[in-house]
Formats: sequence, C-alpha cells, structure tokens
Amino acid sequence: MVRSSPYGWTSQYLFGFFFNYGVYLPFWALWFAHLDVSASNIGLLLGLGLGVRCIANLVITPRIHKVEHLIPALRWFGVAALISCIAYIYCGGSLWALAVMTVVYNAMVGPIVPLSDALANYYSKGDHLDYGRTRLWGSIAFIAGSTVVGLLAAKYSPAVIPWVAAAGLVAMLLFSMRTPTVLPASEPNSHNQPRPALMAMLRNPEVIRFLTIIALLQGSHAAYYSFSAIYWKEVGYSEDVIGYLWSFSVVAEVAIFALSKRLFAGWSVAGMFRLAAVGVLIRWGITASMTELPMLVASQALHGITFAGAHLATIRYIQQAQSNQMVALQALYNALPMGAFMALVTALSGWLYGLWGANIFWLMALMGVPALLMKIDVTPRRSIVRHN
Repeated sequence: MVRSSPYGWTSQYLFGFFFNYGVYLPFWALWFAHLDVSASNIGLLLGLGLGVRCIANLVITPRIHKVEHLIPALRWFGVAALISCIAYIYCGGSLWALAVMTVVYNAMVGPIVPLSDALANYYSKGDHLDYGRTRLWGSIAFIAGSTVVGLLAAKYSPAVIPWVAAAGLVAMLLFSMRTPTVLPASEPNSHNQPRPALMAMLRNPEVIRFLTIIALLQGSHAAYYSFSAIYWKEVGYSEDVIGYLWSFSVVAEVAIFALSKRLFAGWSVAGMFRLAAVGVLIRWGITASMTELPMLVASQALHGITFAGAHLATIRYIQQAQSNQMVALQALYNALPMGAFMALVTALSGWLYGLWGANIFWLMALMGVPALLMKIDVTPRRSIVRHN
C-alpha cells in the first residue's frame, strides 16, 4: 500500500471531492435541463438535494464520532457517491428515478464535507498539517472542475457533465486508497466516551451562540450566491465580467487559506469572527450601493474575509473541542448554518429581491451587526454525551 503524509492524503482527497462539487453546484441544473426536466422540477430536485444533505449531517455524520473511523468512512462514502453518481446517468429523463438518485447521491456526499474537515482538524490540532494550506486545494479544485466541465459541455454537450463529476470522485477514491503515515487515534481517555447527543449539544448556550454567529456570517452570502449575477447583468455587466468577478472572489479565498497561519497566528477565535462580521458590513454595503467595477472588485476581495475568515474561525473553534465532539460540531455546522439556514435565507432572498432589488444586500449587511456584538466563549468545554 502506497503511503502518504497527512497533508498529502487530506489535500488530495479534498481536491478530488471539490472537483466533483465544482461540477455539481454550477452545472447539475444544466444537465437536468438537457434531460428535458422542467425549470420547476429542477428547482424541486436541487432543493431536495439540499434537504437530504442537511438530514444526512444530522443523522448519519454524528455516528462517526471517533477519529480512527474517519478515513475508512471517507473511503466508503466515496465509493457510494461514485456508484450513485454513475447511476444518475442511467435515469434518463424519469423524474422519479432522478429524485431517488438525488436522495441517494446527496445522502452519500453530504457527510464527506464535515468528515474530511474533521480529519483535517485532527491533523491540524496535532501539527501534522496547516489547515488553511490544505483546504485551499478544495477551492482550487472547485475552480478546475467548473472550468473543465464548462469547456467540455460547450464543445460536446451537457451529457458529459455527470461523467466529469464522476471523474473527480474516481480521483478522490484513488488518492484515498493510500495509507497516511500518521493514522488518526482518539485521545486515550476518550475511548469509552459515548457519542455526543446532538439535541443535548443544542441545549448548550455556548453551542447555540457559535451556530448563530456562523449562521449570520455565512447566511449573509445567500443573496450573493443566488442573485448577484442577475443584479450585475441588470446594471450592464456582461457574462464574462461577471464570471471574472466570481473567480476573483475564489482567488481571494485561496489567498487567505494559503496565508492563514501567518495572518491569524495571534488572533483569537472571537477576534476572527468579529473581523468577518466587519467584512460582512462593508462588503454587502458596497454591493448594495455601488456598481462601479473597481468597487465591485474590492467587494469581491472581501470574500477572503467574509467566507474564508469565518470558516477558518469555525474550524479553529471546533479544534478546541474534545476529540469525540469534533465530528458532532462539524455535522451541526454543515447541517444548520450551512444547510437549513442557508436554504431558508436563500428562499427569503428570492422573495425580497423581487420587492427590493439590490437593497436586499443591505439586509445581508445587517446580519453582520449581531454577529459583531455577540460574545463567544472558547474556554475548554465540558463533555456533552449521549445518555442512554
């Protein structure tokens, strides 16, 4: 068996997965349209996928609470995701078959994000890798996946989209077959600790504050993800300029991930969350009030603070948890702030954009105010366990 460093194993696994996600997120709707699925049904299928991921991260992910189980779980979820991705292709235009595969595929893919982040957290906590420099490969792969599939779909047809997505999963699986030189192992005193109960964790005021802050910070991006391209098109920018603006935001994200250890070495978690909150106020205030290209470029540069900075603060917070709580906190982060809350704010943004237009971004900016004012306790937390 070929061996790999913890950094090599984790970064390359993330590269394969986010290459796949860079195909799925922007282009799956285009593939559904190629299959003659109606616009309303495309919306239902994509919404169903988000709902399934949220449920999977509440029900499936927390069951893998011991770090020594992370790598085997990531391999098995990768196999299941690849099989379901290929099975998608043979659904034809059957709406029911597509719905079933949407459930299966998202149930298998959903836990991969929190589990891979939990693995990176574990290795980072033990000084085996730099989380930011590891995670940036996911962002690079997202750009690569969306670029490659766009070129191939334009040259051939949208029928290639699921095959390109499957290629990313194949690469991910091949990378995952290696054995890390340092295998994850639970803390000696944690082997007999039961799995944390999510509902018990959600009754903890500190956990509620943490989830609320990150929901406000990341949820503030909902109108941007859904309507920025439409808004910029309405004010006169072409599709290629809009594409460059989006790409520049990911470049800013990659830069922050790459330099995170140096930039935030002396920062507290609370300080990083406050910085992200200030970024939210400035970024969406610019987006709401200015349409000049230099100002939009400046706004997009703040993605490195509003998204990457908030994400890095979240990861650092989770790293300070006990090892048997890390996966549960990661699951809650992906299921609630990044899943259910993001879906809710996205739906609300659709209604409000029709009423307010660009003023919707002022609401996104205001979400930074409570995040800026809320206090978060990062002192060692007492264990929250499942009671049978």
